[in-house]
Amino acid sequence: MGQLHLYQNNYLIVFVFLCLGILLPVIALFLGKLLRPYKPTDMKYTTYESGIEPFSDSRVQFNVRYYLFGLMFVIFDVETVFLYPWAVAYDELGLFALIEMLFFVIILMLGLIYAWKKKVLKWN
Repeated sequence: MGQLHLYQNNYLIVFVFLCLGILLPVIALFLGKLLRPYKPTDMKYTTYESGIEPFSDSRVQFNVRYYLFGLMFVIFDVETVFLYPWAVAYDELGLFALIEMLFFVIILMLGLIYAWKKKVLKWN
């Protein structure tokens, strides 16, 4: 019966931190909205372009390759996040973890080869 009480206490602590993690930012944002000065002017709603008056639409179209390069970076950045814990705990995990990680790396390499064949990595 003592173990059950201990586990319930752990869940209570997690619940309290969860509530605080949600409640404190909500209260801070609400108080900030109440206490800030509100003086809107047309000048405040214009875009800032290094002190120069805006002369065209602020939306600019970017080449889609920027997004593809960003996506490829994120994919391989996340790969390193998954590889690090595996490398640290390799001695305890053994051969099964080695095979699992090889499958993981092979799947990522297949994705890289696919991107290479589709000429995603070629910059004009």
